[in-house]
Amino acid sequence: MKIEDIAAVIEQIVPPKLAQDWDNVGLLVGDPQKAVNNILLTIDVTKEVVSEAKRLETDLILSYHPVIWDGLKKVTAQGPTGTIYELVQADIAVFSVHTALDAAAGGVNDGLAEIIGICDAEAIGDYVKPGKGDSYKLVVFIPVDAVEKVSNAIFSAGGGVIGNYSHCGFTAYGEGSFLALEGAKPAIGRRGRLERVSEVRFETIVPAGKVADCIAAMRKAHPYETCAFDCYRLHNTEKYGLGRIGKLRKALAVKEIVRRLKRGTGVKAVGIVGKESRMVRQAAVCAGSCGKIINAVIAADTDCYVTGELKHHHALAAQEANLTCICLSHSVSERFILKKLAGQLRNRLKNVKITVSKKDAEPFNWKTL
Repeated sequence: MKIEDIAAVIEQIVPPKLAQDWDNVGLLVGDPQKAVNNILLTIDVTKEVVSEAKRLETDLILSYHPVIWDGLKKVTAQGPTGTIYELVQADIAVFSVHTALDAAAGGVNDGLAEIIGICDAEAIGDYVKPGKGDSYKLVVFIPVDAVEKVSNAIFSAGGGVIGNYSHCGFTAYGEGSFLALEGAKPAIGRRGRLERVSEVRFETIVPAGKVADCIAAMRKAHPYETCAFDCYRLHNTEKYGLGRIGKLRKALAVKEIVRRLKRGTGVKAVGIVGKESRMVRQAAVCAGSCGKIINAVIAADTDCYVTGELKHHHALAAQEANLTCICLSHSVSERFILKKLAGQLRNRLKNVKITVSKKDAEPFNWKTL
């Protein structure tokens, strides 16, 4: 597969439109036409990770943090652009996902929310428009014995994808009627006679960019000379943004939340602001560093906030508001998601080797003095 094909698969899982407008996601280094046999997943693209990628004969690095943040005026072997220079020299491409994965369904923040047991988690702030754009409901009426052929044609053309699920559709049985007029070539019955046929109403979701392809595929596979179908534009009510907030399935002590975080993220040390001996009924999470989002967490009268790191004045604000905060360290709050992302890619890219970096690591080495 080519990088452009891999990118299309990644974007199904992590829609780039979910990224914050200040972010830099997508293919940042490399040729879209390059063939890919090996992909390496990492949080950060460091010199050690690049050396690992070379040793593994990696074609594409899928990184969480962008390898390029700002506009570059030069790329040299020495200095801050040395890693980029080395990647280009080694012909290793880089695709970054960052805040798109933060906001995506099943992404980093949903993962943290699941670890500590938040139910019906909602985004906290920094909202973005839905990443997949407009969606349409395609409805078509098919004779019973042709349902599988027509529905599979629509799925193959890009229809029927909802989140991490494909081939999503619904069928209802009924009876269709038609009378073939002069010049018609009916697949069932004959001209001049009213026909009644056992049919299925099949409906599925189609993204805006795939509507024309799906309708063309449907018409080609459908046995009728003229098939009856409807196509409705859907209003998207989902709210995408950073962080997650909600009630816990059951009240938990702070120490139990820490225990779950240790098991779910591998964190070895945490920083705690506020009360440690309390029961938590409503909690919020935000991977990495989420800045002023903490103001919304405080305003929602939340008991506990799990994040990567806090600025000093945000920690003070939390303390004054009686909000307990658990800081895991920036990249520790994110790294756990790589294993899940690797599994999603393996399910879709059967002939590509997917590896999670062993050299990608937390830059801090916490010591007990």
